[in-house]
Amino acid sequence: MMPDLWTESTFGDLIGEGVLQISDGYRAKNSELGGDGPIFLRAGHVTDSHIHFDGVDRFRAELTDRVLPKMSKPGDVVVTTKGNSTGRVTYVDDRMPRFVYSPHLSFWRSLDLDRLWPGFLRYWSRGREFEGQLSSMKTSTDMAPYLSLVDQKRLHITLPPIDQQREIAAILGALDDKIDLNRRMNGTLEGMARAVFRSWFVDFDPVRAKSEGRQPPGLDAETAALFPSSFADSPLGPIPEGWHTRRWGDLVRLEYGKSLRSYEDSDGPFTVFGTNGPIGRHVEPLCSHPGIIIGRKGAYRGVHYHDAPFFVIDTAYYVEPKSQIELRWAYYEMLRLDINGMDSGSAIPSTSRDDFYSLPVIEPPVELQRRFVEVLTPCWANQKTHDEEAATLAALRDTLLPKLLSGEVRIEEMSTVVQ
Repeated sequence: MMPDLWTESTFGDLIGEGVLQISDGYRAKNSELGGDGPIFLRAGHVTDSHIHFDGVDRFRAELTDRVLPKMSKPGDVVVTTKGNSTGRVTYVDDRMPRFVYSPHLSFWRSLDLDRLWPGFLRYWSRGREFEGQLSSMKTSTDMAPYLSLVDQKRLHITLPPIDQQREIAAILGALDDKIDLNRRMNGTLEGMARAVFRSWFVDFDPVRAKSEGRQPPGLDAETAALFPSSFADSPLGPIPEGWHTRRWGDLVRLEYGKSLRSYEDSDGPFTVFGTNGPIGRHVEPLCSHPGIIIGRKGAYRGVHYHDAPFFVIDTAYYVEPKSQIELRWAYYEMLRLDINGMDSGSAIPSTSRDDFYSLPVIEPPVELQRRFVEVLTPCWANQKTHDEEAATLAALRDTLLPKLLSGEVRIEEMSTVVQ
């Protein structure tokens, strides 16, 4: 039974009453991209937890006025509308840079804060009412899943009074804020790890210091002793004495992932990776050790590291070492590569294994790779702790969400949940 004063409406009704705006994205031409203007956000950059901006394209700056109608605003709910990811939803907050939506994205925007609170719409889009309607729309055709603007206008939504909308959004938003804080702390830790990697293996700071007769700053004597004090010529220019130039094909193999249909609903212990990162769970791993995942298909293909056994679907590769190397070191080296530039030439953008294997890499001694891992292990352990805390908070949020949206749990009963 619907609680008192809650009302039912459709998106079409709300649009007609000036309460809601919905729209799809801008159909960009390749000639419009490649500049330093507004960000062009594709569906691959949208996850259910956040938006990431790694590897985004930008418009030419002089086109800013042209793309303004399709530009994000804080409070927008973002929905993926085409392909197997249809119905993935996230939220634009005021910490994000402004961006232009791509055609595979729709946005929902409240135009009347006295009728529809953006934060409530954010959580409604993750609730049973929307998910049930989405499921029937996605299966109503034999074609690939697609959520059209016409379908969106038919969506039914149950709205509490506006003060309750704000309170529901505040309760669930407090949990998401804590999750986001953990994510941002992990971003800081990751920045520290990348800075150490760059200092040691790209800029060769310890080698330069020793070549000038100085003690490498920030390193203990045991670690400093692992670095040489001179450089040698190589096909890639001067490199530390005793290090080697290799091809990636000498060090690793890229193994194909496998097709998998049940990862979306599985509660198995092993993370499933696709071309852009984690996408679900499975009951058994494909790779039996921690390792690296490289996107194989799609407009944006990422490089990821997972610290436990995992499964990889057929849109990605996983990395198997051919020689004695530390995969953590290899991961940070691979982050420097232009994976999305290694196109095999197929109809769908795909990472070319041959191109990857042919790329040169400077290989430091394995003892130094191991020391890098030893130094950064506490940093990665803290990241894992933050991830586990975020998962606990997400589970609490996901338990509360349907109860609050249905009125099953009274808002005042939740006053101490997020303290």
